[in-house]
Amino acid sequence: MVGPANGGRIPRQVLSVVNGGQELGNRAGPGSVSGSDCGGFEFSREDVESLLNERIKTKAKDKFNFKEKCEVMTDYIRRLRNCIRWFQAREGDLLLQLEKHGKLLESAEKKCNDLEMLMSEKEEELNSIIMELRKNCIALQEKFAKEESDKLAAMESLAKEKDARMSAERSQKSILEELERAQRESSSANQKILSLNDMYKRLQEYNTSLQQYNSKLQSELNQTNEILKNAEKEKVAVLENLSSLRGHCTSLQDQLAATKASSNETTKLKEALASEVGCLRLDLQKVRDDRDRLFSQVQDLSAEVLKYKEWTGKSVAELGNLTTKSNVLEATCSSQSNQIKTLQEKLAAAEYKLEMSDVSAFEIRSGYEEQKRVNSDLQLRLAEAELKLIEGESLRKKLHNTILELKGNIRVFCRVRPLLFDDAAENEPKTVSFPTTTENIGRGVEVFQHGQKHSFMFDKVFVPESSQVEVFVEVSQLVQSAMDGYKVCIFAYGQTGSGKTHTMMGTPGSFDDKGLIPRSLEQIFESRQTLQNQGWKYEMQVSMLEIYNETIRDLLTINRPGSTESGTKQYAIKHDANGNTYVSDLTVVDVRSSREVSFLLNRAAQSRSVGKTQMNEQSSRSHFVFTLRITGVNESTEQQVQGVLNLIDLAGSERLSKSGSTGDRLKETQAINKSLSSLSDVIFALAKKEDHVPFRNSKLTYLLQPCLGGDSKTLMVVNVSPAPSSVNESLCSLRFAARVNACEIGTPRRQTSSVKQLDARFSYG
Repeated sequence: MVGPANGGRIPRQVLSVVNGGQELGNRAGPGSVSGSDCGGFEFSREDVESLLNERIKTKAKDKFNFKEKCEVMTDYIRRLRNCIRWFQAREGDLLLQLEKHGKLLESAEKKCNDLEMLMSEKEEELNSIIMELRKNCIALQEKFAKEESDKLAAMESLAKEKDARMSAERSQKSILEELERAQRESSSANQKILSLNDMYKRLQEYNTSLQQYNSKLQSELNQTNEILKNAEKEKVAVLENLSSLRGHCTSLQDQLAATKASSNETTKLKEALASEVGCLRLDLQKVRDDRDRLFSQVQDLSAEVLKYKEWTGKSVAELGNLTTKSNVLEATCSSQSNQIKTLQEKLAAAEYKLEMSDVSAFEIRSGYEEQKRVNSDLQLRLAEAELKLIEGESLRKKLHNTILELKGNIRVFCRVRPLLFDDAAENEPKTVSFPTTTENIGRGVEVFQHGQKHSFMFDKVFVPESSQVEVFVEVSQLVQSAMDGYKVCIFAYGQTGSGKTHTMMGTPGSFDDKGLIPRSLEQIFESRQTLQNQGWKYEMQVSMLEIYNETIRDLLTINRPGSTESGTKQYAIKHDANGNTYVSDLTVVDVRSSREVSFLLNRAAQSRSVGKTQMNEQSSRSHFVFTLRITGVNESTEQQVQGVLNLIDLAGSERLSKSGSTGDRLKETQAINKSLSSLSDVIFALAKKEDHVPFRNSKLTYLLQPCLGGDSKTLMVVNVSPAPSSVNESLCSLRFAARVNACEIGTPRRQTSSVKQLDARFSYG
């Protein structure tokens, strides 16, 4: 085939035509080889073989016509040169292409090595992060154990402090009893003082009798004067003793005032003592008054004695009686002073005991305040440790989600429903339990079958006491990703009667028992209202369908599937190049509030296929798929996001031997089990990373293809029944969930674009 040097194509010329002797002259024209340039011709394999096998022919009549032979040979040699030059040019082109391919191969190998090094570095970084997280977790566990031990020690010290406080209270009670005894003794002393007053009165009466006898003692006035002088000296001594007692009483009053100021707790006791001391002072004042009165009487007596010096006729016997009576009076005064000293000593002892009780009470109070301060410090440290533990757990969850997103794994939550009254059986142990270790708490579940324990670990495990709010808190961040432009898929899996529909839809008419779908919609519309302040405008569209017996039904259409129009309509699943999934002729409704979506959900729930089996009174006989498409536009930043939220309630797997399905229910059970079996085949193929994944084996797997094999954030909630009769199905569900959790489907990708490139409204295919 012959072509020009500039790459244009011309009709092919075969060298055999040139070999003819008659056309040789025509080939020697402008179309022949010009000089050394052979780039204008191309030679095929047949041309080269014909050129090599060509024989030089001459006319038989003129055998010795060497000129003609020379021309033929020259033409042959020229064509051979052209062929050789063409081969040389082709060889040069091939060498250039080989060099170019070698360079491309080297660059590809270099890029591959760089990618391998980058992957190894990323793997090392992730391993180091995981090691650091493990170290932090171990450190937090050690700190928590230490805080627990400190807390126990603080509780023990608090118990000891309570015991010491009780002993102090008992000692205080004993001190109060002693003070009461001292009060009783002081009252007895008051009675003795009264008796002394009576004695003084009797002495006064005796002095009056002495006045009567003064007329008889005129003869011995000198002796009586000396006796009176001695009596006056004794009275002075008594007065001195009384003054010392009064000073001592004033000191006692000062001490009582000091003790009253130092101790608030014993104020009443001190006031009682002060009142008693006041009584003593009054008694002493009475004694002083009596003493003054006696002194005046003695003066009167001395005056009378002076008057009666002139009188005589006193007998010596009466004077002796007077001296004996005065001696008795001195003895009574000394005994009274001794009694006052003993009372003072008892009062000092009582004050000392009171001071000691004040000191012990102050020490106990200070120790209690110190222990209270230590307890408050320990509580603060415990609160800080709990806060750090919560922060570490949130950081662990965030890093765990990041690692899962990098790995592309499907996240799996496990929820165990409560044990119902019909599930309870006598003398049967529990088949489902939850580990309490720090590493497995909230993430592990254990199933017992025939005495053997089967342990499973998931991203999150909800106990039967977990509420709908607790479940949604763990899912809320994933729902928020749909507002950020990600494709999100959440589907519930489990056997019949395990609580899938309750988890996804909740209890109708109950505000606190709403499921994931209503709560997700409320969060999305609340976020929409919040993001409007940042310049975002969102448009949302809802569609709902069910897959019943491998047939797609539109749950929002006006006509039910039994009608003629809907029966003739065929719905086809389509996937575009961006990984988006559409169902042809499916009803799509624009929504502006969660109330509108709730109305559509109620309408779809009434249209969904539900039947009664032996395992469940209200058994879902189809796979329910809720799709919310979100389009957000921010004109200030010229950014647009397109998110999709798929919430799927799968029909429950069941065994025919337990469900007792017949007729239509039998067909439904077979279709459900077939689609779930196809889902299991897809999961196995993804886990083994096979080249072919059988997504097209069922409508369910083909609809979930972008979620299981694309760039979507996917969460599976496996629901488990704790009934002993369902232990086999629970084990199958948990094993399948563990395989799903190990699948890697790719890193999620956010769908964003510029407003100038895409329309502000999302269009459906």
